[in-house]
Amino acid sequence: MPETGRLRVRVSVTRRLAAAIALVAYPVAVIVLILGVLANAGGAAIALAGCFVLSAGGWYLLSRRGVMRTVAVILVLAGAGGIIAGIVIARPRLWVIVALACLVVAGAAAARYALGRTASALRAAPLEGRRHGRAGHPVLIMNPKSGGGKVGHFGLVAECRARGIEPVVLEPGDDLVAVAEDAVARGADVIGMAGGDGSQALVATVASKHNLPHVVVPAGTRNHLALDLGLDREDVVGALKAFEDGVERVVDLAMVNGRVFVNNASLGLYAKIVQAPQYRDAKVKTAAAMLPDLLGPEAEALDLRFSGPDGTQRPTSQLLLVSNDPYQLDRIAGGSGTRPRMDLGVLGVAALQVTNATAARRLVALESAGQLRRFSGWVEWATPRFRVDSHEPVEIGIDGEALTMDPPLLFEAMPAALRVLLPPQALGVSPAARAVSRSSLGELARVACGAKFRKHKPDG
Repeated sequence: MPETGRLRVRVSVTRRLAAAIALVAYPVAVIVLILGVLANAGGAAIALAGCFVLSAGGWYLLSRRGVMRTVAVILVLAGAGGIIAGIVIARPRLWVIVALACLVVAGAAAARYALGRTASALRAAPLEGRRHGRAGHPVLIMNPKSGGGKVGHFGLVAECRARGIEPVVLEPGDDLVAVAEDAVARGADVIGMAGGDGSQALVATVASKHNLPHVVVPAGTRNHLALDLGLDREDVVGALKAFEDGVERVVDLAMVNGRVFVNNASLGLYAKIVQAPQYRDAKVKTAAAMLPDLLGPEAEALDLRFSGPDGTQRPTSQLLLVSNDPYQLDRIAGGSGTRPRMDLGVLGVAALQVTNATAARRLVALESAGQLRRFSGWVEWATPRFRVDSHEPVEIGIDGEALTMDPPLLFEAMPAALRVLLPPQALGVSPAARAVSRSSLGELARVACGAKFRKHKPDG
C-alpha cells in the first residue's frame, strides 16, 4: 500500500522568497482596487447595480415561464449593460488594471511555487505509490458508445492487443457486471474499464470484491473519477501504461442501498432532470424546460428527510449531494468540484435549500462569483453513514446514471475498498489537491520564515 500522511520538505531560499511575494501580493492588490474604486465611485455604483439586476434576472430566467421569462431576459441584458456602462463611466486607469492583473498572477504563481503544487513540479517528481509491474493477464472492458465513441476513435482494441491486454468490447444488452465477473473467472489479475463513471463504478465493484487492481481508462464524457485520480483525461491511450508499469494506490468507494459509486449520488433537482429521456441528447435545453416547474412559485417541496450535521431533522432539500469523500465545491453548476483526497474513509454530504426569491437572487450571485459556501441555505459535512427518508420512491443520479430507489436510502463509506493502478506519467492528484486555498496561508507564512513545513504527498 502507498504511504499516506505528510512529509517534511526542506525550504530553499527561492521558495522563501516566493512565499513572501505571495503573502504581500494580495493585500497590495486589494489596496490598489480600493483606490481605483474611490477615484471612480459613480461608475462603480452603476456596475454594482448592474450585478444585482443581472443576478435577479438570472434567477427568474431559471424559475419562470412565458412573459416572466421574457422579462427575465430583459433584466439579464439590462444588468449586463449596467455593468459595462459602469466600467465605461468609471474609466479605470490603465495602471490600475495592469497592476491588479500583475499582482493577482504573480501572487498565484508564487504561492503555487512556494508550496510545490504546480503541475510541472508534480510531473518532474516520481508518482508516489507501490510499483505493480506488468500484469500477467490484464483485461480491459470497453463501452464503444461512451464519450461519443472514444473506443473506436482512439483504436483501443488494436492498442490493447499490441500491449498484450485482452480487449473485451461490450455488445448491446450485455450485463457489465457479469462480463467483469467472467473476466475474473478466466484468470484476469488486473481489470480495467474504458468508459464513463457509471461503468467504472460497476467494474470497480467487481475488482473490489476480488481484491484486484482496477485501471481507469478515461473514455467517457466527463471522467470525474479519472480527474480526481490525477489522470490526464485527454490521454486515453496513455492510460493503458498502467497495465504495464502501474503505480498502485488504495482509495475509497461508497454505496447506497448496496449500489457502489465512485464519485457521487445526487438527489433533488438534478436527479429529476437526469431522469428525463431527452436529457442525454440536450442537457441544457432539458434543464431549462424543467427548472421552472422545479423552482418556480408553484413547485412542490421535495420529500427528502434527513438529519443535518447537528442532528436536527430537515424535512426537505432542493439538492442533496452525497459523495465518496468530500468535494471542494465553490460552484454547483457544470460539475466543477473535485476531491482533494479519496482516502479519508467518509462520505461528503452537501444540502441546498432556497427559501424565497431574495435568497435565490443571492444564490445566483454567489454561484456566479464562485462563493457558493457563503450562501446561508448551503450546508456540508462529512460522515461515515447517511440516511434519507421519503414516503415515495426516490429519484437519484448515481455517477451520472439515472435510477429510482425505494426508501430509506442508506449511504455508507467503504474505506480503502479499491486498488487502482495509475500510469507512471499521471500527476496523481486532483485539481483541488493542487489548488492553493485560504487554508494554505499558514504554510506560506512558515515557508517565508524559513521553517521546515509539511507537504501532502499526492493522494489518490
